[in-house]
Amino acid sequence: TSVLAQSCFFPSSSGTQLVTSSGDTTVRIWDLSRRGCILTLRGHSRAVRGCSWHSCGDFVASASMDGTSRIWDVNSERCRYTLRGHEESVNSIEFLPFSSTVLTSSADKTLSLWDVRTVSRL
Repeated sequence: TSVLAQSCFFPSSSGTQLVTSSGDTTVRIWDLSRRGCILTLRGHSRAVRGCSWHSCGDFVASASMDGTSRIWDVNSERCRYTLRGHEESVNSIEFLPFSSTVLTSSADKTLSLWDVRTVSRL
């Protein structure tokens, strides 16, 4: 069974969308006006613990127990970048407002700032 780890609301011009992370290794985008899932993003090998929308609405970030974080391009429906560097589960991820920087926290007791344009730690 899948376990919901986190959800984030994002209002869009076409209606309200919701992004969820799941224990089944997926990230799903839901359109509440259509009352259903409109996109399932796959690529993590273990449960996804958290997710975050970029302020522009075109990107979603996910944090997984597989030790990676991913930046998803919602328009192309694919993973744009995979962030590697934590030694254990990545438990949360958050885009800094109006920037290309994400903050991750891990079970390895570290926080990392990443520039997603260069896929490197700051």
